[in-house]
Amino acid sequence: MKRYRQVVLLLLALGSGSLAAYLALAYIREHSTPLMAAEPKYGQVALATHDLPVGAIVGPQDVKLVDWPANARPAGFGGSVDEVVGRGVITAVQQNEPLLATKLAGKGSGGGLPIIIGDGMRAVSVRVDEVVGVAGFVLPGTRVDVLVSLNPPSNAPGEATTRVLLQNVRTIAAGQTVQHDLEGKPQTVTVITLLVTPDQAEALILAATQGRIQLALRGALDTLRTATAGARLNALFGAPPRPAVSVSRVQRNVPIPTPQVQETVVEGIRGAERTLTRFRH
Repeated sequence: MKRYRQVVLLLLALGSGSLAAYLALAYIREHSTPLMAAEPKYGQVALATHDLPVGAIVGPQDVKLVDWPANARPAGFGGSVDEVVGRGVITAVQQNEPLLATKLAGKGSGGGLPIIIGDGMRAVSVRVDEVVGVAGFVLPGTRVDVLVSLNPPSNAPGEATTRVLLQNVRTIAAGQTVQHDLEGKPQTVTVITLLVTPDQAEALILAATQGRIQLALRGALDTLRTATAGARLNALFGAPPRPAVSVSRVQRNVPIPTPQVQETVVEGIRGAERTLTRFRH
């Protein structure tokens, strides 16, 4: 009898253990299935195989497709080679960077500078030397101030002056070209292309032809305008600024008005006595 009870208890223990193992396995399977189903799917994203400058046209050799988590793909991504090939680059793209719609021009827009010139803006190129070009640090995408130095006309009074002509102007291109001097010898000339409004373009061309322009490089985060009075030649030697000349015209045969005399009456009371005093002014 005692042995029978031991066998029964053993069977019950094995049965309860098996049931517990089955329930635990079922619980794990039930909760692991959603996690496995939640694994992100992958899609293809077009990346640049090398650095692409502004104005370049994307070719098949410039694009590679990589697998990208479907729930983490950037907005405006290119999902195939055909979506990005033939489009111009309007913002510089680095190697292995996604080719996004915000960095590329529309289909058929072509390449070069025209695709990065916004409505109402103009691209004006000015010829500068290394000093004017801030020793080669003026690169596409930087912002500069344009200063102009002018001498007064021979028939007008004044002195040599330097002043800020344009502020916070974006540079969209910087390069070199070979030109010939007066003797026919080739010389390397730096050309900077600035993005300006039509009014600014007129002022810039006039300053470049009538005086000497200089570029002042701005900080990347400095976009504020600064009011300046300009620098004059005499002020560099400590001369005080010239007072403004006031020109007045004398009118003849115009009678000079006689000033009117005004009178003030002051009343005084002393006891029962009352007095009045008159003052003229």
